[in-house]
Amino acid sequence: MIMSQAFQQMDEANGLSTWNGYVDWRNRPALRGRHGGMLAASFVLAVEVLENLAFLANASNLVLYLSTKMGFSPSGAANAVTSFMGTSFFLALLGGFLADAFFTTFHIYLVSAAIEFLGLMVLTVQAHEHSSEPWSRVILFLGLYLVALGVGGIKGSLPPHGAEQFDEETPNGRKQRSFFFNYFIFSLSCGALIAVTVVIWLEDNKGWSYGFGVSSAAILISVPVFLAGSRFYRLKVPSGSPITTLFKVLTAAFYAKYKRRTSRNVVTCHTRNDCDYNGSKRNGDGDYEILGSFLGKAIKERESLPGRLRCTEDQVKDVKIVIKILPIFMSTIMLNCCLAQLSTFSVQQASTMNTKLGSLTVPPAALPVFPVVFIMILAPIYNHLLLPVARKTTKTETGITHLQRIGTGLVLSIVAMAVAALVETKRKHVVVTCCSNNSDSSYSSSPLPITFLWIALQYVFLGSADLFTLAGMMEFFFTEAPSTMRSLATSLSWTSLAMGYYLSSVLVSAVNFVTGLNHHNPWLLGNNLNQYHLERFYWLMCVLSGINLLHYLFWASRYVYRPNQG
Repeated sequence: MIMSQAFQQMDEANGLSTWNGYVDWRNRPALRGRHGGMLAASFVLAVEVLENLAFLANASNLVLYLSTKMGFSPSGAANAVTSFMGTSFFLALLGGFLADAFFTTFHIYLVSAAIEFLGLMVLTVQAHEHSSEPWSRVILFLGLYLVALGVGGIKGSLPPHGAEQFDEETPNGRKQRSFFFNYFIFSLSCGALIAVTVVIWLEDNKGWSYGFGVSSAAILISVPVFLAGSRFYRLKVPSGSPITTLFKVLTAAFYAKYKRRTSRNVVTCHTRNDCDYNGSKRNGDGDYEILGSFLGKAIKERESLPGRLRCTEDQVKDVKIVIKILPIFMSTIMLNCCLAQLSTFSVQQASTMNTKLGSLTVPPAALPVFPVVFIMILAPIYNHLLLPVARKTTKTETGITHLQRIGTGLVLSIVAMAVAALVETKRKHVVVTCCSNNSDSSYSSSPLPITFLWIALQYVFLGSADLFTLAGMMEFFFTEAPSTMRSLATSLSWTSLAMGYYLSSVLVSAVNFVTGLNHHNPWLLGNNLNQYHLERFYWLMCVLSGINLLHYLFWASRYVYRPNQG
């Protein structure tokens, strides 16, 4: 304590002021000019390369491992992968909640990396002794869901940890934060590029234990890289459970509404001369909006509420902000349902096609290399060319708003599903032609005479949609959310991915149920992908995405941004 006070006195003597509400990794007040900034965030970007390499190296090829090594059917493997991916991203909510409420993003990352490393080691051992026996499947899912728990903690803590390094009170700080989110997607893509090339090659040619081993090494190396930036980080001080505040305000509002209906003699806040809220009525018209809303009842009836349910005006405003962003969050789930197809059916489609480029045979799971490279090219162009032009044209700080970016991604996802349906129709036509020209069933196991590059088209469109939407979502949720809920709110970006993967599993099951009625053959059932009706499924996804876009436009056109966000 004495040493800490001595250091603080020295810093004050050197003219360094502290960041309000932030500490360094040793729990001392964070200092302006010493903590935070792009240098601190650069360590986060480097860590994301390694972290996403470890995660995607196995997730992108897992569907083939389950179907070829573990005896799963194509639809069973697809559902297992979407459940694993969905759980991984859904657990980001847990990481974000713990970072906001009890721990810092710094500590959540370190613990989560250790859990993911443990899971990857379990998978490495299982792959070395792979078997379709029940005990082997138990070990497989134990390792997968340990990885999911670790990935969730990392996804929920790493992006907000990087975003918190910038001063949002200045235009330059907000611009740097926007750059960070765009380059976070770039770093994510760098890790994905190594994963879908080098690691996939090792898994296909040397064995799955090598792939899991490389992933284990990557997450292990990420820890010292992350710790190397410790002296530069500024850490947001946890402010208690945001979930508690959310439920407190909602409960207070419901209680006040019910009490008002059952009693005509309720003494409300606005009739008291000594009420705390009277002074705040002079602050502006925004307060009257809160008074007139459902949540405003928690303020109006404050004096008549039980002591534990009494809320402050700031708490009510915070909850109102969270409720406002939920429709935007719900509108992005369908896009991520489309993205789920890249890890499942699209890989299986490519495995039936000619994957040769000249003398080089490309593993089907390496298909994501196309959108990954495209994102790596587009992200710097967007940051350094498109964004400055947009800022000059619109004369605004953001240039392109967060909601415009998300909307662009939703449109691209519709195009991607239409392209996917047309490509599958073409692939099925080749299947029919081959079957009619060959009396034997050799083409059921041999590659079809059609290049896998056709599948790459939908990857490019969905990759572009991911760039616009994921970066837009993370920045939107972070900047719009109350400061006490930012890690949790940013985690909504990953939760949208999770719910998209879950929705994909539900849609596959629902489509099979409906299309299998009256003794018909379900569209997506069996061990032979060539007998599936994927083109119909993709057209269904295209229609649902179009309806979802209309839903998004309804809410986005009515959304009002928080002030001082440029």
